[in-house]
Amino acid sequence: MPVYEYRVRDRGGKVLTSTMEAESPAQVRDALRAKNLTIVEIKPPKTGMNADIKIPGLTDRPPNMKEVAIFSKQLATLINAGVPIVQSLTILQKQMESKAFQGILRDIRGQVEGGTPLSDTLAQHPKVFDRLFINLVRAGETSGTLDSVLERIADFQEKQLALNGKIKSALTYPAIVLVFAIIITYGLIAFVVPTFASMLDSVQGKLPVITQMVMALSYFLRHALLGIIVATIALIFAYRWYYRTPVGRRMVDALKLRVPLFGPLIKKTSVASFARTFGLLINSGVNIIESLEITKGTANNAIVEETIENAKNVVMVGEQMSSSLATSPVFPPMVVSMVAIGEETGSLDTMLGKVADFYDREVDEAVEGLTAAIEPIMIVLLGGVVLVIILAMFLPMISLMNTLMK
Repeated sequence: MPVYEYRVRDRGGKVLTSTMEAESPAQVRDALRAKNLTIVEIKPPKTGMNADIKIPGLTDRPPNMKEVAIFSKQLATLINAGVPIVQSLTILQKQMESKAFQGILRDIRGQVEGGTPLSDTLAQHPKVFDRLFINLVRAGETSGTLDSVLERIADFQEKQLALNGKIKSALTYPAIVLVFAIIITYGLIAFVVPTFASMLDSVQGKLPVITQMVMALSYFLRHALLGIIVATIALIFAYRWYYRTPVGRRMVDALKLRVPLFGPLIKKTSVASFARTFGLLINSGVNIIESLEITKGTANNAIVEETIENAKNVVMVGEQMSSSLATSPVFPPMVVSMVAIGEETGSLDTMLGKVADFYDREVDEAVEGLTAAIEPIMIVLLGGVVLVIILAMFLPMISLMNTLMK
């Protein structure tokens, strides 16, 4: 849709400049008049060589969490310095490198100029600003503490990015090693084994079982590669379909929590994320029921979501949330005790912050332990595969040499 730049004069005589997406100049004119603005100028959209070049998947890419965190921090700083919100949005719009983010801020600024609350304009861009962000901003607008709320959002997002980075670092190393192990194993079996197999065909007598198995595997991989690729793609699609079903998602997410090495890390990450998100919402003035509902939407695990939903139902009937968390396999007794103390003393947000800090350290230690454990396991597995192939090829040759020397 074309973007029109316009200049208008408000009721106080102040000249405002902004942009609007519309199908025609008449649509822009009608929208501005509906806001009781006097039109000074409406510029036609840029075309031809003057138009902005858009590369699909690059220039139209929605802003990521890091960019949103930087935006939150900068907006909080400007508002805290006394800069009006419209002017703050104008400054940030000009500073953004992302064309997509510039367009979003342009739209937000235009609506805020027209009197729409910031939280309502953010809600029109759900791919960029999630429900957590929008509700926190709304709470900040209501309480008059928008700058401090935005600062908390930025800190929260930075810690969430750090947490996600730790998980990625824990998974990247074994993934790379596994890929190389598969490539090396396939190369040995598909290209090295056939060379030896042609030599072993002349060997009289029965070949060792391990040699027969490796040769059969080599033949299968060389002649069924296309079928393996098709079957792998089909399994991936089947898994995605199954995971979209409620039963499938619950079963897979429950299995993730029980996987050796990775299960404890996922649990600790879930607890840290729950405590930080829930604590931030309560500390910002969002009521506990709404806070639990929003936190549930950020859990990314069906079992954790069920636990939070049960806790919300318990709170709605007037009971303590800790009694519900105690029945969950995800939340350990220490966390339940901290939550119970917070509920009794009225300092739930403080206790949740301490839980989040503690489990951030636990995640650090779990990542280090996981990396330390996976490295020797992967080396042993790769070494074992190579050893099996070597034995399969050289055992018949050793047997043949022994026969010839007799």
